[in-house]
Amino acid sequence: MLTPQPFFFLRHGETDWNRERRAQGQIDIPLNPTGIAQAVAARDRLRHCGIATVCSSPLQRALATAQIVNQALRRPLVVIDALKERHLGAWQGEVAGADPPEWLRGKAPPGGETDAQFLARALAGLNAAIAQDGPVLIVAHGGVYWAMQRHAGLDHAAPAANALPLRHDPPGDAAAGWAATVIG
Repeated sequence: MLTPQPFFFLRHGETDWNRERRAQGQIDIPLNPTGIAQAVAARDRLRHCGIATVCSSPLQRALATAQIVNQALRRPLVVIDALKERHLGAWQGEVAGADPPEWLRGKAPPGGETDAQFLARALAGLNAAIAQDGPVLIVAHGGVYWAMQRHAGLDHAAPAANALPLRHDPPGDAAAGWAATVIG
């Protein structure tokens, strides 16, 4: 279960592998120039949101995005290993076809994490981040967002775009599920 606290989520900026539609998984790919510009734009959008703590995956595409955003926020930056992208095993580096990737359809990658392993780890990482002084900004990956969507009852068809800041609010008395709002 996702801890019912408001938080912000930011998927890392673009990498060359995002542009090429390559499965990055836990391969440590850096931001490209577009990704750096996206992180700067996200920084400007998040500047006045009252964020108290920034939590990040240790993979450089997420950590660099968090560091760029934190240039304006100047808040504690906590690196949480469990916020890493899903380990896609033998599928890491492969170019995606027209259909959704096999791992999004429930297939376990050879040598990688199963759905159950990844969902448990990602949820633990999200809850570890949400437990920090808040409101918290979580900077992570598309797969981590997918895991959150599954547990928070958000639209599964709407992946997090690169460096698009989103605020997430837990269900209220009248609300059936979590609400996600684009910042800026």
